[in-house]
Amino acid sequence: MLSIFKPKPLLEAPESQSLIELFLWSVEHFDSEYFLQHTQVVQPTEQYFPDRVSSVEEMAQSVFQRVRDYAGLTQWPIALTSPSMMPMQQSFPHFSLAGGLRGKGVTVVTPPGLPVQLSYNPNQINQPQDLVASMAGSMALMLIHQVGKLPPGGQQNLPVAADVLAIFMGFGTMICNTAYHFRGGCGSCYNPYANRQAALSEQESIFLHALVCHLKGDDKGGKHLKPHLKGLYKKAQKQLKKILQTSADPMLLALEDRSRV
Repeated sequence: MLSIFKPKPLLEAPESQSLIELFLWSVEHFDSEYFLQHTQVVQPTEQYFPDRVSSVEEMAQSVFQRVRDYAGLTQWPIALTSPSMMPMQQSFPHFSLAGGLRGKGVTVVTPPGLPVQLSYNPNQINQPQDLVASMAGSMALMLIHQVGKLPPGGQQNLPVAADVLAIFMGFGTMICNTAYHFRGGCGSCYNPYANRQAALSEQESIFLHALVCHLKGDDKGGKHLKPHLKGLYKKAQKQLKKILQTSADPMLLALEDRSRV
């Protein structure tokens, strides 16, 4: 009878298990060593985005370069292009890699037709967290197509997998902060075209972001979340603590052990 007073977990067990499976899919296929050794929990602060810009184009290029660097894709043949120059249908040509998947040691043999073109939504210039999250999601999708490993759930789960992978790459704060957009306010200040198309809910994003912060030993991972998300982040931390204490998943336990080294 006293169980009715127990706090409800952030996610039900099947939801949390499904997200952990997607996260471990990211670990398995998208360079766990880079994650453990180099991935940062990127925050929407001047420390991570210090550039000064004077135009929309400079803003987009600055964010692109920073996101590509934090994602470990600096050596990849990716180029930012103007939205007006993008083809109607985006393609993801395959190219060969040597020296790993991500990081400065990667070398790319570029076939004709590359680099891969990545564009941006000019409506997001005044919503930089949406811009960062959108670019991180696009680069995550490029990674998935390059590696050629479908996520659990198959092709239809690609948008969700891209959000999961973007959080795995360290962009969880921006993914969480842009997972939902309030549609109230005055008509002159609300621009629906600037919103990122989120595949994960706030709760799902928060859960994965808390997992990344735990594995990276970042005790300030929730500092720059929107105020209404901070409570969800604490609930996620509590739920993850219980999951990690009782989990029998060898990959998850091994990852946690390696993160402590």
